[in-house]
Amino acid sequence: MKNYQSDPFKGTFGSLENLADKISDVLSCPVTIEDQNHRLLAYSTHEDGTDPARIATIIGRRVPEKVVNSLWKDGVIPRLQESDDPVRVGTIQNVGLGNRVAVSIRKNNEVLGYIWVLEVEKQLSTEDMQLLKLAAASAKSQLLQMQIGTKKKEENRQELFWKMLTGNLPHEEHILEKLHELNILPVLPAAVFILQLEEEITPAIEKDILYLAAVNQKINVLLSAADANQMLLLASPVGKEPPLELAKSFVESFFTHMKERFSVSDIKAAYGSLVSSFTNVEKSYKEASSVLAVQEKLGGETLTLNGYHELGIYQFLDTIYEKQQRQSYHNEMLKTLQEYDRQHKTELYHTLETYLTLDENLNKASEVLHIHMNTLLYRLKRISELTNIDMKSPHQKIMIYLDFKMNRLFKQERL
Repeated sequence: MKNYQSDPFKGTFGSLENLADKISDVLSCPVTIEDQNHRLLAYSTHEDGTDPARIATIIGRRVPEKVVNSLWKDGVIPRLQESDDPVRVGTIQNVGLGNRVAVSIRKNNEVLGYIWVLEVEKQLSTEDMQLLKLAAASAKSQLLQMQIGTKKKEENRQELFWKMLTGNLPHEEHILEKLHELNILPVLPAAVFILQLEEEITPAIEKDILYLAAVNQKINVLLSAADANQMLLLASPVGKEPPLELAKSFVESFFTHMKERFSVSDIKAAYGSLVSSFTNVEKSYKEASSVLAVQEKLGGETLTLNGYHELGIYQFLDTIYEKQQRQSYHNEMLKTLQEYDRQHKTELYHTLETYLTLDENLNKASEVLHIHMNTLLYRLKRISELTNIDMKSPHQKIMIYLDFKMNRLFKQERL
């Protein structure tokens, strides 16, 4: 270590790149500086040694998702988020990570970013660790300067997003102009995601959600806004997989990581169709909202239906229901079952709905209903006797199935 009698990181460095080079010169190790979402801000130059993880970070301008996941599993990031002391990180060979030391750049309890020092030819000493803390203090002032005006920009972004969600910007050229003013790359196709929690979304939870979206690297978030207990994202899938598969993959990993990393569960998620024009963002938003409506009213098997394209016939139930209302339609067979259940305290209505919902699988239906299969067969026979339903007729069964679902969606009957 070079002999420094005072803080070598005092003063103005002009840029984070210059600061990264200074840290590298003082510690004689390669250095990278990242923001709180692991996006690369600066890295030192002219190093003789490095490792695959650092190379991938520099090329992709962000830490690879597999590296971030490993650092969470090993408890490195939680420790960095809880303390301003440097943390030594051992080799993680399966993600190409060599020995290094990391320190968080903090303002009070808020993490602004991280400094990573790769131990190639030397191991940092206790004195080096103290110098690294001084470097983090110097980086803090630069990261805070970068945040000047960020709050106002975020307000402008949210205002633009809400106008798009509500259809108040009908011209594509105007939207593109606004995106350009806000330095947002207009990537298409994109879809609206709704992430719904049980509790109201606080600024801390909003930050956690956006962190997971940034780290996931399956989607690129263009705009975001919190609304009560919902987080709204306008995002474009990123990767070689089919876009809808990437969207589904993001939702699944989001559920897992919110529970594992932030102890938040009981989450619902939905996304609308991918749109090729920003004027159709409102359409994608309404579709995502309709997916949530189906999940909330039907529950069960619909909770795994996150994309609007996955709804199948549920997409058109509102149209069918409106026609039924105009024609004063009622399914007399289902009314018969409901009346019989009320008089005899039976569960024939629920039995038939469960049986049809599970694709007429006797084993699954009896298991879900917690009854013996012979009891189920008896009930089905009794249903046929009471209603004259032909269990061999697909036309009858399809219509009855749809009426079951519309009763739940629109009539809000407690069954």
